[in-house]
Amino acid sequence: MKLIQPYQPIWANQFNTIQQILNENLVGCIIQIEHVGSTAVVGLAAKAIIDMDIVYDSPEDFKVINERLAQLGYYHNGDQGVPQREAFKRKKNGVPHPILDTIPHHLYACPKDSPELKRHLKFRDFLRQNKSARLEYTALKQEIARQTNQDKAAYSLLKETMANSFIEGILES
Repeated sequence: MKLIQPYQPIWANQFNTIQQILNENLVGCIIQIEHVGSTAVVGLAAKAIIDMDIVYDSPEDFKVINERLAQLGYYHNGDQGVPQREAFKRKKNGVPHPILDTIPHHLYACPKDSPELKRHLKFRDFLRQNKSARLEYTALKQEIARQTNQDKAAYSLLKETMANSFIEGILES
């Protein structure tokens, strides 16, 4: 199977399904949950992994989010070198969940004024509105996947260097 797949309408449904579970469990401590990344852009080819940003207001809210996500079987994996963007991963032998364990996703929590959250939203929204940029980014990602023989880890490393100028060009516009 190819690493980069043509846009799949099911990605929006998968986001909505996870979002509903998270909303039910994070009531009162979040502002919203954003679908970010390539799967959030209709018409954009992507890895079939749903990227999500939980948006919260205060450090106290983050403490509650951390506790409630732990109850759902996630663990806090730090900011992974990106300030104001906290990563959460599923525990391998944690609380099993029929949906959260079957839909591949990346989950982050960002304060509402996080620069990384703003970057995610600006890039997503630009690609949603610009077909030529979607086509160019799709071609770039497909070329990176080809060069890395569809290897996920190698793709991620090469994408950081090959796609950086494209992404930064959009974010600086």
